[in-house]
Amino acid sequence: MAKAKIAVNGYGTIGKRVADAVQAQDDMEVIGVSKTRPNYEAAVAHQLGYEIYAPAANLEAFEKAGVPAAGTIEEMVEKADLVVDCTPGGVGEKNKPMYEKAGVKAIWQGGESHPIAGFSFNAVCNYEQAVGRDLVRVVSCNTTALCRVIYPIDKELGVKKVRAILARRATDPNDVKKGPINAIVPDPARLPSHHGPDVRSVLPNINITSAALKIPTTLMHVHTVNMEVNTDCTAEDIKNILGSQSRILFVGQGISSTAEIIEFARDIGRPRNDMWENCIWPESITVTENELYFFQAVHQESIVTPENVDAIRAMMELESDGAKSIEKTNKALGL
Repeated sequence: MAKAKIAVNGYGTIGKRVADAVQAQDDMEVIGVSKTRPNYEAAVAHQLGYEIYAPAANLEAFEKAGVPAAGTIEEMVEKADLVVDCTPGGVGEKNKPMYEKAGVKAIWQGGESHPIAGFSFNAVCNYEQAVGRDLVRVVSCNTTALCRVIYPIDKELGVKKVRAILARRATDPNDVKKGPINAIVPDPARLPSHHGPDVRSVLPNINITSAALKIPTTLMHVHTVNMEVNTDCTAEDIKNILGSQSRILFVGQGISSTAEIIEFARDIGRPRNDMWENCIWPESITVTENELYFFQAVHQESIVTPENVDAIRAMMELESDGAKSIEKTNKALGL
């Protein structure tokens, strides 16, 4: 079977990870990545052997910088079976007419809103519903993490309600333009935050409310999750349910912070110190009268990477079974 031809529009924090993850699979390949300017990320993409495409007006600048572009972004899109749009939030919406004109399938990230594709994706929750679709939105890092824990617990015990408080990293490690540096910011001050409604774009029957704070760190988000379930259970039951999920990792051995999780990822040789899994402190799992609580850490730069690969596989009809796709993606990534 011919490999699915994938274009990655936007080779930044998410795009470069998606490109490498796609390239690691045996049923899909990257036919090109796009950059708007010839910066260090473009130079790295060139060094790694990716064909680079750029806006027509900037092709000369790439040539002068010694990072030759293979053509325009429109030409890249024309060559692809599917485009993964990893451009900044709001830009992806402007790209939609280009994809429609070329007649290619498209995936957007969580920075865009649900209506852009009319379908929001999480591999564990709704893979089968994405099979054969032309347009899909992979939900954000925080929504991905919440869906991964809510779905299996709801399946086993029935979830009555979810309350989640998110301590969000202020920006990514390579972003020098944003803060806060010395503040904690309600984000937003008006409740709920967008994360709860976004979970419902994937799991419409879940009663969830969320609140978020922006804090001066760049490493990871941390969630305090509270769920009320319909069935009597113990902390051990919750550990068994969550522990059975391949994209959930219990962090122990004295790991007490996000800094140590990132160091652990470095030590085990993860590319870019990526943690594709939800990182849950098992000792935090507590159950009182059918209410459960736990802490989880979320690596915002990488957690959606495997979800994008699974979305491609579903949309291109390379695999109809979600569990098999997840297993295949995980194995190729080394998860």
